[in-house]
This record gives sequence, structure tokens and C-alpha cells, in this order.
Amino acid sequence: MIWPGMGDPYKRKKTLKFLLITAIIGGVVAVGATLIQDLWNKDNPLRELCVNQRETPYKIKASLELIVDGEKADIPAKIGFSEDGKCHRTMYTLTNDGIIYAEWEEEYPFEIGHFLWMWDFPLRDMDQAKSTIYVNDKESEHFINHPLQDGYHYRAEFTSKAYDESKDTDFLPEK
Repeated sequence: MIWPGMGDPYKRKKTLKFLLITAIIGGVVAVGATLIQDLWNKDNPLRELCVNQRETPYKIKASLELIVDGEKADIPAKIGFSEDGKCHRTMYTLTNDGIIYAEWEEEYPFEIGHFLWMWDFPLRDMDQAKSTIYVNDKESEHFINHPLQDGYHYRAEFTSKAYDESKDTDFLPEK
């Protein structure tokens, strides 16, 4: 089979030249976009992989209680730490007691969702219409975008998309 534009030697040369120029332009755009994003995210604390060597006077400590499908879920220790345990990100946990630490060089609007993102919490598997975040026992209107504030207690109640609520009431006596 002869590919379109490859039969005639003149057309073949023209087609290959067009493909080469397109590939070069695509490569330049990709490299340029990567460099621009790196410049914009240079001082983004959410992208910083290791803050151990930095002076971080802005510090936050808050507690998080996580409930998934009506059951208390554990928040593991060492979230935000590198595999060797020597480096930590701007948001991390030390133990599995639900205490979240955040630190950076200057005041930054950390959100509870940032911690869930750094943890790789499966938020896409949750039904956000049935999930809520409580801040100091009051429901937050901002959901996961609620600002993380020092000393506050957060309770996140998530319902997964696969959760079957009927199983909780199948054998209960009717009122």
C-alpha cells in the first residue's frame, strides 16, 4: 500500500518536509510550555518535594478525622515524606493520629483538599454530592477548598460512589 503523498517523489519530499517541520514545532512548543510552567511553579509550595533545607517560619498544625462510608478511616503516618523518610513536603503527617502539619517560607492559603491531593486520597471515587467537610463541628460551605487554619479540627465525611446505603437498613425494624 502506498500512503497518500508518498507515491510521487516530489510529493513524498514535500510530505516528509511538512511532517518534520510539524514535529519540530510540536517539540519546541512542548519544551517551551514545560519551561514556562517550571518558572511559574518555582515558588509553589504544593509542588515542592523537600522543604527540610528551607527556612519555614509559617507553620500550621490541624487535626483531621476521616469517615468513609460511615466508618472511621485511618490517616497513615508519614504522608508527604519521601520513600527514604529523609525529606518531607510542605504538608505532612508524622503519626497516624490525624494531625496534619503544613509549613512554608511565607503565609500560604493551604486547603484541606491540598492535603488530600498530596496523600493521593481517591476523591474521584467519592460522591461529592453526599460528602461533607466539617470545620470545628460546623459544616463548611467550601467543601475541600476550606482553608487549613492552625488549631482547627476538620472532619471529612465521604460517601463512595460504590457505597450501597440500603445494606445499612435492610434488617432494621421499621419505625
